[in-house]
Amino acid sequence: MVKHKLTPRENYLTALRGEVPEWIPHYTYGPPAPGAPAPANAMFEPPILGAHRFSGGGKDIWGVNYIPTESTGNALIPDNRKFILPIDKITHWRDVIKAPDLSGIDWEQMCREGLEQQPVDRTQTALFFSLHVGYFQLLMSFTGFEDGLLAFYEEPEAVHELLEYLSEFYMKIADATLGIVKPDILMLADDTAAWNSPFISADMYREFILPHHEKFAKRGRERGLLMTMHNCGKCESVIDMLVEMGINGWDPAQSCNDLAGIKRKYGNKLLITGGWDARGRLLAPDVTEEEIRQSVRDVIDSLAPGGGYAFAGGYLVPNGNTEAARRNAIVTDEAARYCDIFYTARR
Repeated sequence: MVKHKLTPRENYLTALRGEVPEWIPHYTYGPPAPGAPAPANAMFEPPILGAHRFSGGGKDIWGVNYIPTESTGNALIPDNRKFILPIDKITHWRDVIKAPDLSGIDWEQMCREGLEQQPVDRTQTALFFSLHVGYFQLLMSFTGFEDGLLAFYEEPEAVHELLEYLSEFYMKIADATLGIVKPDILMLADDTAAWNSPFISADMYREFILPHHEKFAKRGRERGLLMTMHNCGKCESVIDMLVEMGINGWDPAQSCNDLAGIKRKYGNKLLITGGWDARGRLLAPDVTEEEIRQSVRDVIDSLAPGGGYAFAGGYLVPNGNTEAARRNAIVTDEAARYCDIFYTARR
């Protein structure tokens, strides 16, 4: 491994600021493996919002029941056997969606306990501040996809009112806790697309969703914080809006998007985080270790020159699937090795 001057935190923040880092940051979506180097990033969420995630499932603050899914290694999804806000109730959402009472909360104690639950060495790791999975996703978790998408067309006024109610609640928590946590980065999120296409048009995103992300982004701009957006799938139609809002980095930047074109357009202004997906030959039963390693190098070679790139990617590892875990370990190892030397080898 190359001996670097910067810490993983400093290196990642350098890349987010649009500068060329010492090495390519390796972005992670969870805690590092035992004995692994300090991660570049870690996430903080006010504990009042994420108790169901820490406990491995159960009801969130709105009453949506989340369950683990075996095929994704216990990732949580809303229980689709019963949604709390079907289309025939959408105009009466106030009878169902009720924000918790925030009066009397000791915000400093809550934040301190939350940070203690997931200890992070902030000299080594950049701290993200996150509030929720996204306004589009929240609506879908209440209604299910069929009824939620219908609601945009059939009851737009009710959808606007509901999203405004949600965002005002979340901004109260942001305003109460940001000054205590003092994060490095604000993390926005909303999975508004599938692999082949968005779930909603760019115009619908601009009308319904963007104003509420903008409220949070405004807090980031006012505090001089770097900001990232998590949005899976083919969401390239909203990238211009994200950059205009002040977003510095986008993950997981899946390869169904025109990543080369996006990099040509924005250069280092937008940190493309991702670019590697387990697709096609990489899923074949007889794929070789060298093919997997070469695929990692190919993505890095195409997106990392000149900066503006962080690696993120891997196989989803279903419970007990040792072959998927083995392949994932190869991806992680090759990314760590190649990211470490990529820029120093070119200086």
